[in-house]
Amino acid sequence: QVQFVESGGGSVQPGGSLRLSCEVSGMTIGPMGWYRRAPGSLRDLVARINIQGVTHYGDSAQGRFTISRDSTKSMVFLQMNNLKPEDSGIYYCYARAYDRQWDDYWGQGTQVSVSS
Repeated sequence: QVQFVESGGGSVQPGGSLRLSCEVSGMTIGPMGWYRRAPGSLRDLVARINIQGVTHYGDSAQGRFTISRDSTKSMVFLQMNNLKPEDSGIYYCYARAYDRQWDDYWGQGTQVSVSS
């Protein structure tokens, strides 16, 4: 069974920074990443990283956010700089994991609020 430990959310003023962390355990982990769900919206990609370290960013994250991972600990990080109010939402840690087959798994989410 996959287990998630997410941390780093909170409230910040526009232009500020936050760093999200997520540790996943329980299965063989493949790609990891972060998704955001804003109020009234679907869950959208923020950033993903595979086991080789190749990254992919959603349009809103390009140039401001950096995703990284520590594969030895199955941890993924999201450094968010120059935050904007539209970055607010619940951020979900994502992992593709193997337990007899590959499936997608999600953490419980951590709240990020950007306002003045």
